[in-house]
Amino acid sequence: MIKNITFTALDFESAGTATGKTDAPIQIGAATIFPDRGNVNAWESYIYTDKPITWAAQKVHGITKEDLADAPKLMLLWPEIKSRLSGCAVVAHGHGTEKRFLQAFPGHGFGPWVDTLQLSRAVYPELENHSLSNVCESLRLTTQIDDIVPSKTWHDALYDAVASIVLLRQIITDFELEQSPLSILLKLDTSAWRKSKSN
Repeated sequence: MIKNITFTALDFESAGTATGKTDAPIQIGAATIFPDRGNVNAWESYIYTDKPITWAAQKVHGITKEDLADAPKLMLLWPEIKSRLSGCAVVAHGHGTEKRFLQAFPGHGFGPWVDTLQLSRAVYPELENHSLSNVCESLRLTTQIDDIVPSKTWHDALYDAVASIVLLRQIITDFELEQSPLSILLKLDTSAWRKSKSN
């Protein structure tokens, strides 16, 4: 049942894609909710890369090469990443980037993956924009997120990871899914839960 599952949300910020160059992660954030306690266990780190940070990416997240000067390389973060993601349902808002960067660790076996972007599109179809910030602001979740990670904002990896886990918790509460199997968050046949909410 969902109420017995540990969920860990993951978010990466990246250097951005330059012509002829592959993208690279430069910040990671993770936020875990354990079934036996409601608080969010959060962690973040910058990630060193020798690739340039594109102007467009820096304009979004504000991370500079100076921020990465003393940061560890991604491979050195493996023990922390493994300890946080092993045995969890992994949460991301549009999980493509997160899955791609985790390919640095072949055969890691993390998952199943719960995508809050797909979920929010399915359960809140009335919203015109399903970006993480817009969904959370529409549901009035930003104060709750700010309380967990003060002094941070959107497009910080930790802030976005916390936002994803708070959003997932809200969806579970809104649709009374605590007693449901995890598969209900993966199949996205939401007709039954939307009907139960309207009753």
